[in-house]
Amino acid sequence: MAILFAASISIAMQTPAYRAPRLKGTMRPDLNGLWQALNEANWDVEPHEAHEAQPGPAQFGALFAVPGGPGIVEGNEIPYQPWALAKKKENFDNRFNRVKVDDVRLEPLDPEGKCYLPGVPRATYMPFPFQIIQGNNRIIIAYGFANASRIIYLDTKEPAVTDSYMGWSVGRWEGDTLVVDVTGLNDKTWFDRAGNFHSDALHVVERYTPRSPDVLWYEATIEDSKVFTRPWKMSFPVYRRLDRSAQMLEFKCVPFAEEFIYGHLRKETNK
Repeated sequence: MAILFAASISIAMQTPAYRAPRLKGTMRPDLNGLWQALNEANWDVEPHEAHEAQPGPAQFGALFAVPGGPGIVEGNEIPYQPWALAKKKENFDNRFNRVKVDDVRLEPLDPEGKCYLPGVPRATYMPFPFQIIQGNNRIIIAYGFANASRIIYLDTKEPAVTDSYMGWSVGRWEGDTLVVDVTGLNDKTWFDRAGNFHSDALHVVERYTPRSPDVLWYEATIEDSKVFTRPWKMSFPVYRRLDRSAQMLEFKCVPFAEEFIYGHLRKETNK
C-alpha cells in the first residue's frame, strides 16, 4: 500500500500543468471569451451570513436579502487600520442614507447605487459577465455594469496620467499568467456593498491564470498604506460562459439611479 501511495504521488507530481491554447500568431495563451465570477463577493468580500434586506423585511420580504458567502479574502479578514475599520462599519450603516458631499449636494453613500464605475478589482466579481478581447499589445476588458471598460497595455510602462474609476492598467506575462499592475485609482469606489473601502493610494496587482479551457484563476493583491496595515489578497475562479445565448447585454444603470440620487430634489406641485 505504501508503495502504491508513493507511486500515485509521483505520477500526480509528474502530471503537466494545463497549457492554454495560444493566441493566433503568438506564444501567449488565448484569454478571449465571455467570463463571469460565481460568488457572493459583490455583497461582501469577507465571510458573511445571509441577512435581511434594507430598510427591512417589512417592506421587501425576502426580496433583496443578502445571500451568505464564504468570502474571497485570503485569511478571511481585511487588515484595516483601527480608524478605517470604524469607517467601514460607518459606511455599512449609512450605505442607503444621504450624506453631504459638498456645500450643495446630498447623495446616497453606496457608489454602486449611484452607478459609479465599479473600479478594480470589483468589476471582476460583480454579478455580470465580462468580455476579454485580446490582441498582441493591448487587452480590452468590457464589463456588464454601467458599460465599464479598460485597456491593459502590454507594450508600455508609463505611469498613470491621472486618477480614475478604472485606473491605469499595465500588463506583462509570467509564463501563462497575465499580471496586471493597476494604479491611478480614485477613492470613489468600494470593494462591495458592505462598505469595504480604500483610499486614492490603492495599488492592485492582478493575476489571470488559465486552469482549464473554461476556468481562469483570478488573484488580486491589494496595497493601500493609508487604509490597511499590510497588503492583502483576494482570489477566486472565473468561468467561461458556455450557454448558447450568452452575450454582453447593456446595463445602462444611470436611468435606474436618477430617482435614487435626485428624487428628493423634485419640486412638488399642487394639482
